[in-house]
Amino acid sequence: MRALCALLCLTLVGALQPGDQVAQHVIKLHRGRGAAAAYGHQWVAENCRRLSGLLRQKSTAVRKLESAAVAVRRDRSLSDAERLFQVHTLEVFQKELNESERSVFQAVLGLQRVLKGDSRDVVNMKESSRQRLEALREAAIKEEEEYVELVAAEKHQQEALKVAQDRNKTLSMLDEILEDVRKAADRLEEEIEDHVFDNNKQMKGVNVEAVLRVEEDEEDNKRKNVSRQVAESDLGLSMLIDSQNNQYVLTKPRDSTIPRADHHFIKDLVSVVMLSLPCGWLCTLIGLPPMFGYIVCGVLLGPSGLNSIQSMVQVETLGELGVFFTLFVVGLEFSPERLHKVWKISVQGSSCLSLLMVGAGLVWGQMFRLHPIQTVFISSCLSLSSTPLVSRFLSVGNRGDKDGELDYSSVLLGMLVMQDVQLGLFIAIMPTLIQVGNGDVDSALIGGLRALVLLAQVLVSFAVVLLLCWLLRSHLIGPFYRKLHTESKGNKEILVLGTTAFVFLMLTVTDFLHVSMELGCFLAGALLSSQGHMVTGEIMSCVEPIRDFLAIIFFASIGLHVFPTFVLYELTILLVLTLSLVIMKFVMAVLVLSAILPLGSRHIRWLVSAGLAQVSEFSFVLGSRARRAGIISREVYLLVLSVTTLSLLLAPVLWRAATLRYVPRIERKTST
Repeated sequence: MRALCALLCLTLVGALQPGDQVAQHVIKLHRGRGAAAAYGHQWVAENCRRLSGLLRQKSTAVRKLESAAVAVRRDRSLSDAERLFQVHTLEVFQKELNESERSVFQAVLGLQRVLKGDSRDVVNMKESSRQRLEALREAAIKEEEEYVELVAAEKHQQEALKVAQDRNKTLSMLDEILEDVRKAADRLEEEIEDHVFDNNKQMKGVNVEAVLRVEEDEEDNKRKNVSRQVAESDLGLSMLIDSQNNQYVLTKPRDSTIPRADHHFIKDLVSVVMLSLPCGWLCTLIGLPPMFGYIVCGVLLGPSGLNSIQSMVQVETLGELGVFFTLFVVGLEFSPERLHKVWKISVQGSSCLSLLMVGAGLVWGQMFRLHPIQTVFISSCLSLSSTPLVSRFLSVGNRGDKDGELDYSSVLLGMLVMQDVQLGLFIAIMPTLIQVGNGDVDSALIGGLRALVLLAQVLVSFAVVLLLCWLLRSHLIGPFYRKLHTESKGNKEILVLGTTAFVFLMLTVTDFLHVSMELGCFLAGALLSSQGHMVTGEIMSCVEPIRDFLAIIFFASIGLHVFPTFVLYELTILLVLTLSLVIMKFVMAVLVLSAILPLGSRHIRWLVSAGLAQVSEFSFVLGSRARRAGIISREVYLLVLSVTTLSLLLAPVLWRAATLRYVPRIERKTST
C-alpha cells in the first residue's frame, strides 16, 4: 500500500513539473513561475500525507471487516440465513471501500492524461471525455447494484426487527391475517417482477445514460425535478428526458398491481377530437374536404403551433390503426373478382412508374452531384402514393364495370395495393442501402446480390400470402362469418370483435412474412367481400364508424409534421419542388397507363393519374429511418417532409378538378 501511495505521489509531482506546457502556463498566470512550482510541490506533499493516512485507515478497516466476517461464520447462535445476510453486508461495505480507493487512483491517472494532452487537440479531448463517460456509466451500474443490495439489506433488517418484536408479544387474529397477506403480497411481487434492468444492463448495445426525471405537480400544474427516491404513494407518471431531448413516458410499472393511466395521452386525444370538429366543419362549409381541417388541427396542436401534444408517438400509433381500418374498408369495397381483373395492369403500372421515378431521380442526382444511394432512396419514397387519402376520395357508389370497360377505382386501388407491396420490399432492402451508403459492403456487386436475394424473399412471401388467402376463401371464411352472424344476433359487439380479430390476424401474418401490414388489412377486407353484398353491408355498418374516428386521428397526426415556419422560409423552392413533383408523377402515370391500358379504357388514365400524383405519408417513416441511418441529411429530410405534406394538401384540389372534368355528372351524383 505504501508503494502505491508513493507511486501516486510521484505521479502527482510529475504532473506538476514545470516542463509540462499546460500546467506551467496556468500556474504562471496566477503566481509566477518559481512561486507556483513551490506552492504546487507543497500542495502535493500535504495531500499525499493526507491520502497516505486515509489508505492506512482503509487497510485497517478491511482487516477488521475480514475478522468480523470470520467471527460471524463461526457464530453458531445465528441461523444460516442470518449468517449469510451479515456476511453479505460486510462484503458490501468492503466493496464500497475498494471502489472508493479505485476512484481516487482513476481520477489521478485521468488528471495526468489530461495534463499531457494538447489544449488545441479537440479530438483527443473528445476521446478523453468519452472514456470518462464510459467509466461513469460502469460506475453507475455498480452503484446501482450496491444501492439495490443496501435496500434489500435494510428491508431484511426491518423484517428481522419486526419478527423479534412479534416474538415478545401475542398477535391478534387480525394481525396474523395481515401477516399472511403481507407474505403472499411479497411472493406476488417477486413473481411478477421482470428484473429487466438486471437482465439487460450487460447486453450488447445497451448504454447507460443520464436522464432527467420530471414530475408534474397536480396542484399548480407545473413540472418539477425530483430526486431518484419517489414516494411509493405517488401514482403519477414521470417523464424522462435524455441528453438528446427525447422524452419518454412509463410503459410498464414495476408494481403491476396498481392500475395507472397515461393522462397526457388522454388529454392529447381529447384535444385532437375537440379541435378536429370545428376545423373539419369549417372546411366543409367552404367546400373543402374535411381531411383538410383534420390536418390543420394537427398543425395547430403540434410542435409548430401550440405545442400541446406531449404524447406524439402514442397519437401517431393510434393514427396507424386508422390506416389499417381504412385499407380494410377499401378491401371490402374491392372484391377479389375486380382484383383479379386488374392485377396485371396494377403490377405493370406500379412497377413501371417506380422505375421511371428512380431513373428520373438518378438523372437529377447526377446533375446536382448527389450520392446514388441517396437519390435512389428519395426517388423510391416519392414514387409511393397515399392509399388512405385516395380511399377517402373514392366514395361508395356505383362504379362498376360498364360494357367490359375498366372502372378507374379498380385500376387506381390495384396500383396502390401493389405500391404497398413495393413498400414492404423497400423496407426489407433498406438495411442493405444503409450498408452501401456507409461503405460497409465490399463492392456494389455484393450489394446488388443482397438486394436480389431480398427481392426473391419478398416475392416468395407474397406468393405464400396469396396461397393462404386462397385457402381461407375456399375453406374458412364462409363458416367463420356464418358463426359470427349467428352469435351476433342482437349483440353487434361479437361481429365487431370477430371482424377486428380477423383484420389483425391477416396483419400479423403479412408482417411475419415481411410483407407490409397494410396489404394484410386490404386482403382481409377483400376476403370478406367475397361472401356477397349482404355480408359487406353488415360488416361495413359496424366497422365504418371506427374507421372514421381513427382516420381523423391519422390525418391529425400528419399535421403534427407540418412546420409552417419552415414552409414560409423556403416557400418558393418548396412550391417549385412540389409542383414539379406532382406534374412529373401525373405525366409519368399518364404515359404508363396509355401504354398498358386497353384501347376502350384509356379515358380513365387521367383520373388514375390524378389519384397517384401525390406522395404517401409513409415517406415520413422512411425518411426518419434514413435520417437516423445517415443516408440523408437533416436538410433533405425536411425537404422531403415538406414536399410530401404539400402534395397531400394539393391532392384533393387535383382530384376535384379531375372528377369535374372526366367523371360523368350522373356518376358523380351517385357517388356522392
